[in-house]
Amino acid sequence: MKKLVFATALAIGSLGTITATATTPIFHDGIMEGIFAQDFTEIKIAELPEAVTKALEKDFPGAAITKAYVNEESQYKLEVTQENGKTLELHADAEGNWLEM
Repeated sequence: MKKLVFATALAIGSLGTITATATTPIFHDGIMEGIFAQDFTEIKIAELPEAVTKALEKDFPGAAITKAYVNEESQYKLEVTQENGKTLELHADAEGNWLEM
């Protein structure tokens, strides 16, 4: 019975280790960051799909895009400055639908 309890505890403990290493933090310059699979490449603002820019105009009137990025899945990351000076990071698909990231 003790062996069964020990084996179960060992198995459960190893599952926690596997999960923890899936988002292993990295360190550089004394700052810890998680490794994420989202690789965005900066693009020119003029290269954004019209649906994305229209969605921004509709949902965030007066906001200006300062930088734009795209990933392999045609998802866009926008760095936006609102009229009041507040900055936002927004994510959208090519059809102009906002994404939670």
